[in-house]
Amino acid sequence: MEIYTIGFTKKSAKEFFGALKKAGIRRVVDVRLNNTSQLAGFAKRDDLEYFLRELCGAGYVHEPRLAPTREILDDFKKKRIEWEEYERCFKEVMEERKIEEIVDRNLLEEPTVLLCSEPAPEHCHRRLVVEYLKEKWGDLELIHL
Repeated sequence: MEIYTIGFTKKSAKEFFGALKKAGIRRVVDVRLNNTSQLAGFAKRDDLEYFLRELCGAGYVHEPRLAPTREILDDFKKKRIEWEEYERCFKEVMEERKIEEIVDRNLLEEPTVLLCSEPAPEHCHRRLVVEYLKEKWGDLELIHL
C-alpha cells in the first residue's frame, strides 16, 4: 500500500494542489496538532477542506493523534532537544497511543497523503508516522511529494 506525505510550507497553492492532483490523491490526513493557525494560509483547516474538495476531488480528515505532543514539539522548536531526541520521544508517544490500532487501514486504501507543515520529510513527524506503521504493518511504501 502506498502512503504519500506532503508539507505545505514553502509551496505555493499551485505547487501544493498540483502535486496532489498529479499523484491522484483522494484523501488528505492532516497530522498537524494545530490546523487552524492564521500562518497556515491556504492550508488552514476549513479552507483546505474546501480547496481539496473543489480542486482535487479529495476528502479531508484531521487526525491529531498522529501528531507529537505540544511538549515535544515545543522542546524541538525551542532547541531544547535535538532531532534524534525528538524522534525517540515521538516514537514512544506513537507506541503509547498504539497508533497502529487507531489508524483504520481502510482509510489508507485509496491514494492518501499525510499532511503537515514541514517542507521536507527529513525532520518531520509525518515520515516517522509512516515508518512506524510500516514497522507494525509491513506492507507500506512511503512516497514524499
